[in-house]
Amino acid sequence: MVREFACDGVIIQDNKILLIKRGAAPGIGEWAVPGGRIDQNEDALGCLKREMKEETNLDVEPIALIGIYSDPNRDIRGVITAAYLCRIIGGKLQHGDDAAQAEWFGPDALPKLWADHSKIVEDAMEIVKMKIAKMKISKTI
Repeated sequence: MVREFACDGVIIQDNKILLIKRGAAPGIGEWAVPGGRIDQNEDALGCLKREMKEETNLDVEPIALIGIYSDPNRDIRGVITAAYLCRIIGGKLQHGDDAAQAEWFGPDALPKLWADHSKIVEDAMEIVKMKIAKMKISKTI
């Protein structure tokens, strides 16, 4: 069996994290980071931008690769995902496609997340903390 590939996006803005409520199986009704599977005719960044637009109506630009998540047990389908930290460059938040809802959550008020998405969010938050620390250091030099 060949495993499928997906791209997920994490947006952290004003100390809040954007999540979607899954509107399709598997994991229907569970909170997750937006994203989805790659189409035959696109690259990873094209997939990321398309999925983020379809699920949140936001245009995004990736600013960092959070990581590749490939544990065969990460979700029940065994999908491998590339997760990106993104910034919004346009659009107005509105859920769509297979996202039943889209909401901002504070880091201390995150709901239980589907599959390994809590690990993806954790890793994204670490990258943000490192970027903030680097900015503070460079301002003091």
